[in-house]
Amino acid sequence: MKKIISLTVNGIKHELAVEPRRTLLELLREDLGLTGVKKGCGIGDCGACTVLVDDVATFSCLTLAIQVEGCSVETIENLAKNGKLSRLQQAFVDHGAIQCGYCTPGMLMTSTELLRRNPHPDEQEIRQAISGNLCRCTGYQKIVDAIKAASGEYDE
Repeated sequence: MKKIISLTVNGIKHELAVEPRRTLLELLREDLGLTGVKKGCGIGDCGACTVLVDDVATFSCLTLAIQVEGCSVETIENLAKNGKLSRLQQAFVDHGAIQCGYCTPGMLMTSTELLRRNPHPDEQEIRQAISGNLCRCTGYQKIVDAIKAASGEYDE
């Protein structure tokens, strides 16, 4: 039996009928067409599905859609404004922190939460923040460098 939920996604209010077992990941990708949110492992190990729920980095594959009733959800699609990449997105490009790109949306959302909470994190804080996001391509250093650059703490 479906339940009606209300939530705000990327600043737009939605009212949707969802099955109680449906995940936030499924709702975002399949119902709202927000395919920037990636499905990786499906068990909360990779972080590819990370979105912000009320400004907190959250694995959307582990979150039931009914749990976000009344919440604000932000996805990767909300970072760029008027066709211009956010400072963090541009830093990922500039520092080669994007290779295959599959982990990138989750990394960016996790990093966005970190920088909003702590505008000038040190390297240890950055590594701790992204520890729930797996990347098989970059070796993480380029990602760390990009986050440092976006925070204004990068030493070239």
